[in-house]
Amino acid sequence: MRASAVIVAAGSGLRLGMGQPKAFVTLGGQPMLFYSLRSAAAARSVVEIVVALPEGMAPAARSLAELAGVKIPLKLVPGGPRRQDSVRHALALVSAESELVAIHDAARPLASAALFDACIATAERSGAAIAAIPSADTLKRVVDGQLVATVERAELFQAQTPQAFRRELILRAHRAAYADNWTATDDAQLCERLGATVQVVPGARDNFKITTAEDLKMAEALLGALAG
Repeated sequence: MRASAVIVAAGSGLRLGMGQPKAFVTLGGQPMLFYSLRSAAAARSVVEIVVALPEGMAPAARSLAELAGVKIPLKLVPGGPRRQDSVRHALALVSAESELVAIHDAARPLASAALFDACIATAERSGAAIAAIPSADTLKRVVDGQLVATVERAELFQAQTPQAFRRELILRAHRAAYADNWTATDDAQLCERLGATVQVVPGARDNFKITTAEDLKMAEALLGALAG
């Protein structure tokens, strides 16, 4: 099946504290967005890439795509005030010929092309799939600063991206959420709300989300180790 990759790169990066949009902060000598573009373009099943961007960043994104070796069609769209709005804007540009959509956060620059393909292949069979890893820590429920319960972690996973879906399912999920003014923390939650089954694909520990300066340093170290 044909798949479109949506890359969400419209975040302001305020918590990162670098004074520029997060996806354009330098990591390993390249803006962070470079790595997601490269992985999405290398995925066997991806036939186009749609990127949601901050206003004014389209020329920079096109230059990055060329540097990353993107040979498939590239579409750029301004992001919205929320991540969910940015995804919805990008979905409006996804080709009608694509039967599947993989949605990925540029803030997870270490996702591999193989992970894109694994999520897309699982979504082809089941309708929806996310990359996720088992929770490694003991989790506590806290109310007003006081521990009230220990949460059994055996069935708990940390959601990642990419997350892949049948195109019609994810379009329907976003339309329903927009109509109801309902906000989710990821795209899989929108599909769960419709009663869809979402399969889990093994993610990777290095596919973490860069939010803080410490996260950026960790990603720099991992890239350096890979290069070495």
